[in-house]
Amino acid sequence: MNLPKTVESKTKIRFQDCDPFNHLNNGKYIDYYMNHREDELINAYDLDIYKMAKFQGKSWVSNSNQIAYLRPALLMETVIIESQLIYFDDSHLKAEMRMYNKDKTQLKSIIWCGFTHYNLMTQKREMHSEDMLNLFNSIINPIEQNTFEERLSSFKS
Repeated sequence: MNLPKTVESKTKIRFQDCDPFNHLNNGKYIDYYMNHREDELINAYDLDIYKMAKFQGKSWVSNSNQIAYLRPALLMETVIIESQLIYFDDSHLKAEMRMYNKDKTQLKSIIWCGFTHYNLMTQKREMHSEDMLNLFNSIINPIEQNTFEERLSSFKS
């Protein structure tokens, strides 16, 4: 099976998530990104992190976020969010997510999210299973840049 390396979804910027300027509140970008990634893990890879947590006692916890706000996302605007796995090892993942306007001509924001595989029962880091490593190998879509700042610069050129 040929799984997508980049996944995409559309969403609308909602009133309750905006600041007084009708811009998506900076803190809410992460919510939009996480909702997108959770939905697309299920849709594209049949990976439901909530079922995994409930039945296996394992999931991923956020360990870092680097985000840049490039252009405002506006109230009731439809945006496209893309994401891809850019790095993994035996117990960590890093995903890049990008938010665009509806025709993908303006990059509004970009984020790198780091996650640690975690055992909810022992409250400790967990090693990825062979099945997970195989999935990650099939969907990884690395980028050329080594740092978040280099990645941002690549969009400006």
